[in-house]
Amino acid sequence: MYGADVEQIAIQLNEDPQKLADFEARIARGEKIEPGDWMPAEYRRQLIRMISQHAHSEVVGMLPEGAWITKAPSLRRKLILLAKVQDEAGHGQYLYHAAETLGATREEMLDALLDGKAKYSSIFNYHTTSWADNGAIGWLVDGAAILNQTMLARCSYGPYSRAMVRICMEENFHRKQGQEMIILYSQGTPTQRAMVQDAITRWWWPTLMMFGPHDADSPNSGVLIRWGIKTRTNDELRQDFINQLVPDLQACGIVLPDPDLHYDAASKNWRTGPINWDEFWAVLKGNGPANAERMAARRQAHQDGQWVREAAAAYAAKSELQVN
Repeated sequence: MYGADVEQIAIQLNEDPQKLADFEARIARGEKIEPGDWMPAEYRRQLIRMISQHAHSEVVGMLPEGAWITKAPSLRRKLILLAKVQDEAGHGQYLYHAAETLGATREEMLDALLDGKAKYSSIFNYHTTSWADNGAIGWLVDGAAILNQTMLARCSYGPYSRAMVRICMEENFHRKQGQEMIILYSQGTPTQRAMVQDAITRWWWPTLMMFGPHDADSPNSGVLIRWGIKTRTNDELRQDFINQLVPDLQACGIVLPDPDLHYDAASKNWRTGPINWDEFWAVLKGNGPANAERMAARRQAHQDGQWVREAAAAYAAKSELQVN
């Protein structure tokens, strides 16, 4: 799972004009850029920043749902959730590998996360307070992520594009299991219906924020679209998500927490009220409900894994001596 790119940066190009023109011509022809190909330094930097942020989001994203593995209401639900959390760990590994093809090291990326310099998706800084939250995350959060990731599966950088093809297939499973949970519970007992309504009410707005700031406030989009890393804007993806989810959730009898929500027949779009961007930026800057808890868990996990890294390094050194 993952949201959109949110970090604001300045863009500066100082490249050979002919090489840059040839590079952009390849992208215009739909060719993939591979690790050994010439690329602008800014293209490389943008990709490392985006892919590592994406990898961090997958790894941190295991935490909100992982807390519910031991509380699953049935063996079937436990097995599904175990598989889903395991998938997210695998997605993080694919993506760290993709970023490494650009020259970034795993240690640099993890240090940036643990030092608080690197971002991850804001959505994971909210607590999961009931079992129905796992359904809401599956249908809403993973559903939103799929829209973004399907776009990235067509991006210009080969390793990132190919990683996203497999990730999207697994994320579709995640979305469907969440959808099944919400539909089932929305037709269940009064307690189950209330639990689902509460979960959707809490996750609706943070999910819309996942797509990132409005296009007018997203300075990265221009260069990312120019170089084929992104092919659609934050607002375009957000509108698609709203149009898909509103009718389906309303069909379940769920009331969305937006008094301004209405259907615009002229544009054939569902229109929402204003998004609370003050909340979004506060969460992104580390002041969300669970920021401190998430980072403490990641730092503890990194510290607990130190002996594994040391053992692996010792084994690799011993193997190299035997070969030589």
